[in-house]
Amino acid sequence: MHLALYRKWRSRDFDDIAGQQHITSTLKYEVANNLVSHAYLFSGPRGIGKTSCAKILSRAVNCEHPVNGNPCNECRSCRSILSGSAVDVVEMDAASNNGVDNIRDIRDEVMFTPAELRYRVYIVDEVHMLSPSAFNALLKTLEEPPMHVIFILATTELHKLPETVVSRCQRFEFHRLTASVIADRLSTIAEAEGFDATRGALEEIARIADGGMRDAISHLELCAGRHTKIDEALVADVFGRLGYERVASTARAVAERDYDAIFSTVSELSAAGRDISVFWDELSSFYRDMLVIKSAREPERFLDLSESSMRALLDASALYNMNGLLYQCRLLDTAAAEMARKSKSKRLCAEMTLIRMCSPELSSDPDALSARIASLEDKLALLEAGGGADMIAKRSKKQPDKKPKSPDPEPPKDAVIAAGDDADAPFVREELPYFGELISRAVEKNPFIEGFRRFIKGYRTKDGFELECDNPFTENICVDNKTMLTELLSIFEHRIVSDGEVKVVTAQAKTGRERADLDNL
Repeated sequence: MHLALYRKWRSRDFDDIAGQQHITSTLKYEVANNLVSHAYLFSGPRGIGKTSCAKILSRAVNCEHPVNGNPCNECRSCRSILSGSAVDVVEMDAASNNGVDNIRDIRDEVMFTPAELRYRVYIVDEVHMLSPSAFNALLKTLEEPPMHVIFILATTELHKLPETVVSRCQRFEFHRLTASVIADRLSTIAEAEGFDATRGALEEIARIADGGMRDAISHLELCAGRHTKIDEALVADVFGRLGYERVASTARAVAERDYDAIFSTVSELSAAGRDISVFWDELSSFYRDMLVIKSAREPERFLDLSESSMRALLDASALYNMNGLLYQCRLLDTAAAEMARKSKSKRLCAEMTLIRMCSPELSSDPDALSARIASLEDKLALLEAGGGADMIAKRSKKQPDKKPKSPDPEPPKDAVIAAGDDADAPFVREELPYFGELISRAVEKNPFIEGFRRFIKGYRTKDGFELECDNPFTENICVDNKTMLTELLSIFEHRIVSDGEVKVVTAQAKTGRERADLDNL
């Protein structure tokens, strides 16, 4: 009979458990130094290694030849536990054995010494399902068991356990796994099993698994059942998802009021027989990511995304302001609840909600009014800039110094000399006096820029403006946000600044241009 991949690839020692080093390192130290506790409590989400860790611990404490706290998996004790024939290791599912009589049986058994192994180990999974009377029957035995007994309790809902039980155990909290950790593990499995899978597909599977390794391995096996190359398109087709890039394009369509693109997306989902609720969850998650980008100082700490997904997120978030995002998130939440109540009208609900998201003027609630006001403020600032263009004073020429100049004057360190309005009075590239305030306004629109503001300088040149960046990565950030920065320049210059007037350069490129300009003087 076929063995499921998640069982075939279950971790066999502590070093093989991914992403839980804060727990496995402690357990290895305790086993290696004979400091094993009488009761352990493993808590955390499903499918992240709690039961696997319990099984490994049961072998490690009984192993005849442990290796740095890990079980050898070769001795008689390890082999009997692995095969399930060891009578001294008892695994109990508390979901189906939750009565007081089941616990009384355990209480009576613990008085007897192990039949074959060094320790008798009880692994109780989903322990929060025990009844109150069963917990009460377990308390005394759990607090002072015989020296040859070890309890390992596992739960996904720690808050349901009585404090009297929690306080009697050595508690370990298992964390959700990051997408990169899961993708690395899936890559190892895919290579060993002979699956042809792209890195992007494995990362998408990891995101769908939501931090659970067992679900991720099961998803990989499901995709491999198509007997073809596992890429992002296949993953999206198997799980009825659009994928991060497609969801980003939907968010851009909403910002640009592209109704044809919106209806096309919903129609495509409906024609393919996909659940619109899945798409709605993806869209809601994307809007959450945009809120993080807009509000957090270090958004990468709260976003587990690949480089391509992060770029798609940055491009879409630049089209929104915070008030508009909050209004649209409210609509998404309301629509999700409506879809749960009326499953037969999901398509209608999705289309109507997306139209309302495109047009806040269709609603009179405070969130919609706030979004409309924020949009009007941005448009008014640009209109004022264009309307005041005729009042712009011409920039004065540089006045000659009273002191005589040397025959070959040395140019300033941070300026580039170029031909100006007067060939005898060369124009000096000057730093924009308001650039600090401009960047602060840019950070309000896209908080992601905050981490790079010290690497950006603004200059007025003969041909327009230059945004000078210290490194290529910062240059990419400026290029991605060039439209927004150009609009802000229009506001501060009190005229419409065209996109062609603004150039983004790196410090290295600037240095080479300076040398060329100086050579031409």
